[in-house]
Amino acid sequence: MTQRLADVPSGARQSTLRTTNLGLVLRTVCASDGSTSRSDVAATTGMTRATAARLVDELLAGGLLDEGERDPLPRRGRPATPLLPGAAFAALGLQVDAGLLAARVLDLRGRVVAERVEQADLRGSEPAATFARLGVLTEELLAGAPTGLRLVGGGLALPGVVDEQAGVLLRAPNLGWSDLPTADLLRGVLPAGLTVELGNEADLAARTVAQAAPGRAGPHRDFLYLSGQIGIGGAVVLDGRVVTGSSGWAGEVGHVCVQPDGPACSCGSTGCLELYAGRHALLRAAGLPLDASSGDLARLAREGDPAGAAAVETGAWALGVALAGVVNVVGIPTVVLGGHLAELADLLRPALEGHLARRVLSARWRAPRILSARGPLAAGATGAALRALDGVLADPARRLG
Repeated sequence: MTQRLADVPSGARQSTLRTTNLGLVLRTVCASDGSTSRSDVAATTGMTRATAARLVDELLAGGLLDEGERDPLPRRGRPATPLLPGAAFAALGLQVDAGLLAARVLDLRGRVVAERVEQADLRGSEPAATFARLGVLTEELLAGAPTGLRLVGGGLALPGVVDEQAGVLLRAPNLGWSDLPTADLLRGVLPAGLTVELGNEADLAARTVAQAAPGRAGPHRDFLYLSGQIGIGGAVVLDGRVVTGSSGWAGEVGHVCVQPDGPACSCGSTGCLELYAGRHALLRAAGLPLDASSGDLARLAREGDPAGAAAVETGAWALGVALAGVVNVVGIPTVVLGGHLAELADLLRPALEGHLARRVLSARWRAPRILSARGPLAAGATGAALRALDGVLADPARRLG
């Protein structure tokens, strides 16, 4: 039997209204990139000043909001007290990739308050040993984090196809892992009671472009994100939200075939994009050791080294073929390059834009744009923490008791 609103006890309706309004107030403060006062909250939300002030006070008492220093205003009257997201609430972001382990703590203001990043070659590594290393890294991180932090949860970014509900990494070609019960491994190495959700590394890294901070939109809302590591991950972002597909497995741009008769890929296919534009592929083509940096490759190319220039040219061609197909299908002509691709963006951009201009049907009317994401290493870890903090914004009442 359908229950009408009139049939719901008034206490339940009041509780739901309180929860909704607390979330609205908190998100309003978090969305601001400047100082926000109680009056600003009331004006933005349409609440009365008394209601807005009461909800703000409740969030302040629970630590979800903080008051900043009053700025003297050149006018009569009492200066407004600015409101800030609560610095005491934070989330843990973790990342396991073929070339690194990372652990990062992000607070509700979007600040990195502690981090540990360890470069390592994890291709073909034993999963239990790798997660044990991640556990030690996390333990060291949390031991050195500021006192008084309230961890609300966390997330783990993985470079492959993830079943988030089951907590299983289904396939990570560059790590050589398949059907890995990741959630079970995490429970054995992380602090008891800490909830960590799994996610695809590129999907989570794309959040760092879509969001400037928890609850605050970034400068780009619709874009294709490419995460450049040893391989290449991808994500489609529409109106600031990552489009994951019906199973959560969308965005595997690195395994788009650009040359059917090309070399075999670890995913089982042939001629995949990452075999030409992945970091290791570019370094090999330039004749550099695999532990060289993208900066070393850029220097060779700029100095006119034939192998270095050819590697960049081939990478731009492969990116052009793969991205043109994606742009033609999804109709989003803004591409954001992350990881090693961002470091090489200035070299890749001219040729890549040329390839896209020829291959994208709508390029005549709206030319594709190639942008770079200049963020910290292991952006997936940051995105994992952002996702956990978004849960606080969705239901702050849960944190107040």
